[in-house]
Amino acid sequence: MALLRYTILVVLITISVNLYSQEIKWMSWTEAVAANEKEPKKIFVDVYTDWCGWCKRMDQSTFKDSAVVATMNAHFYAVKINAEQKESIFWREMEFKWVEGGRSGFNSLALELLDRQMSFPSFVTLDKEFARISISPGYKEPPAILKELKYAYEELYRTMTWEEFKAKS
Repeated sequence: MALLRYTILVVLITISVNLYSQEIKWMSWTEAVAANEKEPKKIFVDVYTDWCGWCKRMDQSTFKDSAVVATMNAHFYAVKINAEQKESIFWREMEFKWVEGGRSGFNSLALELLDRQMSFPSFVTLDKEFARISISPGYKEPPAILKELKYAYEELYRTMTWEEFKAKS
């Protein structure tokens, strides 16, 4: 009986540790493109800057939420792009370079993904062919981002607008 209790306790502790240690599997743009070639998935892009306080808060709260982590890892390749990164990003025979301007300059891929509306944090969901599903600016609590993720991974955007989806749910 004591051995059974001990075994159950060890299993529960192991499960708890695993739940708390789970994290979103963040990738670079290049890693996500390569992974998508092997096994297509939707792409979630977190466009951030180093100076953005709300971006850091998302990293410490929303992106640590177990439901957000599980949903993101199951249905998306999660990508982080620093909008001000100076390293070029190569994709589809194009070079997305750092451009001088604004607060600290910007990477032209971030500008393209955000449809020239640079605000941080901003999130872009893309389909398996890298067509944009949505752009979502601003800090999000877990329930809000989970709703946006569901809209994308269940492909509800194919049959209704975001406004229609929000009204129904």
